[in-house]
Amino acid sequence: MKYLSFAAGLFAATAAVAETPVLTVYTYDSFVSDWGPGPAVKAAFEETCGCELNLVGAGDGAALLARVKLEGARSVADVVLGLDTNLTAAAAESGLFAEHGQTVTVDVPNPFGEPGTWTDPNFLPFDWGYFAFVYDNTKLDTAPASFDELAASDLKIVIQDPRSSTPGLGLLLWVKEQYGADAPKMWEALSDNILTVTKGWSEAYGLFLEGEADMVLSYTTSPAYHIVAEEDQSKSAAAFDSHYMQIEVAGKLANSDQPDLADQFLAFMVSDAFQSIIPTTNWMYPAVTPAAGVPDAFAAPIAPEQARLLAPADVPAIRDEALAEWQAALSQ
Repeated sequence: MKYLSFAAGLFAATAAVAETPVLTVYTYDSFVSDWGPGPAVKAAFEETCGCELNLVGAGDGAALLARVKLEGARSVADVVLGLDTNLTAAAAESGLFAEHGQTVTVDVPNPFGEPGTWTDPNFLPFDWGYFAFVYDNTKLDTAPASFDELAASDLKIVIQDPRSSTPGLGLLLWVKEQYGADAPKMWEALSDNILTVTKGWSEAYGLFLEGEADMVLSYTTSPAYHIVAEEDQSKSAAAFDSHYMQIEVAGKLANSDQPDLADQFLAFMVSDAFQSIIPTTNWMYPAVTPAAGVPDAFAAPIAPEQARLLAPADVPAIRDEALAEWQAALSQ
């Protein structure tokens, strides 16, 4: 009878595990790292969802869309978290994403509408920031204040590939938006400064921290990590005459086998429970300011007149031209 009782208990436990729904979220590698938001987000969501949250690192942000498009309707992902507004038009065009059906008020600067409004029917924001070149202020007394000054220097920089990385794509569009027809000349001028191009942000930042380069493409908020987490004041973000903005978003897959759970996750994503995790793990401005605010170490947001951002619908055509110019300049 003991064996029968044991077998019955084992069967019940196995059945319970089998019945636990699993929500699979594709995201970028740094999000799921031990020091990223992933572990805390997983714990907080699983407390309320009665599910297992399966966070899958799938490269950098731009690589996420490529993977989902490759997998198509066969993808096991329910949600993709880590695209940005430079990719949303292409993502929507793929037909792989469903409308989120949610109305949210956000604290994201909106160059295309009233502040606080969010009108994209397919994608919801979870954080935002501005790209910048980060440097070690104990080694560099005066940082360049523009692309022109950077190009005129002998400083070595590490950047990311715009085909696989959202920061890399942001830099590509930053240069194109600012210089227009003269963008190829700027890339030619910068080519001597570029030490290497990495697939993603983590590799690039790691090379910078190892002393391989003078500056790295990152964010204006990156120094806050070193100040808060390491009590290290040695990292600064170079203040340029303009900075390109990034708004990171998530969306649910149309073929998700957990659509209700995906909706629950997206609603959780803009709640205080999720947003309070972002500032000191992803080191970006939260899309909805949490009750605790953001660390004092965060730089003040860029003035509106200094911020650059292309409308999502304009990106695909501009991206192709800008990418060709970038490739031509760096291949010489």
